[in-house]
Amino acid sequence: MTDTAPNSAPERASVGDLLGEVTRDVSTLLRQEVELAKAEVRQSAQQAVKGGSLFAGAAVGGHMVLLFLSIALWWALGDAWGRAWSGVVVAVVWGVIAAVLALRGRAEARRVKGLPHTADSVRKIPNALQGHEEKN
Repeated sequence: MTDTAPNSAPERASVGDLLGEVTRDVSTLLRQEVELAKAEVRQSAQQAVKGGSLFAGAAVGGHMVLLFLSIALWWALGDAWGRAWSGVVVAVVWGVIAAVLALRGRAEARRVKGLPHTADSVRKIPNALQGHEEKN
């Protein structure tokens, strides 16, 4: 039977227990930061893939411009004024398509922000470890 008098001092945790608790807390914090970083990388990668796909479409469009301009030049040299204009019209259409895809690809690429939430929470770790969460 233990003596639990009302005036007795509260039980103090040992240094080992406190160190174990801090270690668990830091481990949990680091695990959460890694999960946040993974989620942000996944999101950024998806946006980068979308922008890259649009750039690929722009590259195909640019290739078609060169192809049809070459065909138009070839026909123009061969027939002086006949069938060449149809090649020019097709090349202009592909040029417009390539420009639209390139502009959309650039806009998507600019939307990639990196890891803003992870960077923000990592900046808060030193204050949290020192017990100054209010400074965050």
